[in-house]
Amino acid sequence: MKRIERPDTRFISDDDLDVAPWRLRLERWIESPRVQWFVVGVIAFNAVVLGALTTSWGRGSGYSVLSLLDNACLAIFVCEISCKLIAVGPRFFRSGWNIFDFVVVAVSLVPASGASSALRAIRALRILRLVSAFPQMRRVVAAVFAAVPGMISIIALLGLVFYIAAVMATSMFGEKFPEWFGDLGASAYTLFQIMTLESWSMGIVRPVMEVYPWAWAFFVPFIVLSAFTVLNLFLAVIVDSMQAIQRRDDPDAESSEAAGTEASALSGEETAELRQEIADLRTSITLLHAELRAGENDQLADPR
Repeated sequence: MKRIERPDTRFISDDDLDVAPWRLRLERWIESPRVQWFVVGVIAFNAVVLGALTTSWGRGSGYSVLSLLDNACLAIFVCEISCKLIAVGPRFFRSGWNIFDFVVVAVSLVPASGASSALRAIRALRILRLVSAFPQMRRVVAAVFAAVPGMISIIALLGLVFYIAAVMATSMFGEKFPEWFGDLGASAYTLFQIMTLESWSMGIVRPVMEVYPWAWAFFVPFIVLSAFTVLNLFLAVIVDSMQAIQRRDDPDAESSEAAGTEASALSGEETAELRQEIADLRTSITLLHAELRAGENDQLADPR
């Protein structure tokens, strides 16, 4: 069974030398693969229960059973978080994933009554605890957050494009189509719908082209620029961020790849040298063979 890698909550400091042995044993137990796989199973089971609560059976006759199972899962989560807090103490909050688990479980404890009933719906976020259980998912989340600075620049560029296009659309089409392009806000929302390619042709562009046949010259470049160019930059930034995190988390892979490339280059050079030596050897053999034949001809011509 593949071992689940959990975020490391152990930070060795002078205070760790004074930790009681039973707390160290508790930490090793709570972070053991068996316990972590059990927690993952409870999270998956809780996801099924929360989904069943949204069905007609779950809201009717099956509500009491499902509610009991949901509370049992919540009790297990509370016990897990409590054991971690007891085992590692304040070091628990040095891990962002531990803080995430703590907040999600704490919100689930809010009573489902009155104004807090809306917060109770956030209990579905407990399913997101699966992200903290698998390194691959954590890597994707980390890549998205690491890509935020680059995405902000792209969002600013996209906002500039939208503002310019909204001003132009309001000036050109606002008089005949006030519902879509009557003011700057309406134009921006309509352009956002066009960018998502939701009914952009039959719903908006073709009716506009019936009045302004040249309108395609405005909408087509806008779609190419916003939907196909700028939005794809988001994917490029996220992919680059994921590759950077992959290189950071697995530096041996990069060094192995570089070593393999260097070895391939050296192997190519050695092959070229070997081929040159073989060619020189063939030339020497040919010359020696010619000299031998010339000597034999001389002996035949001079029998003495």
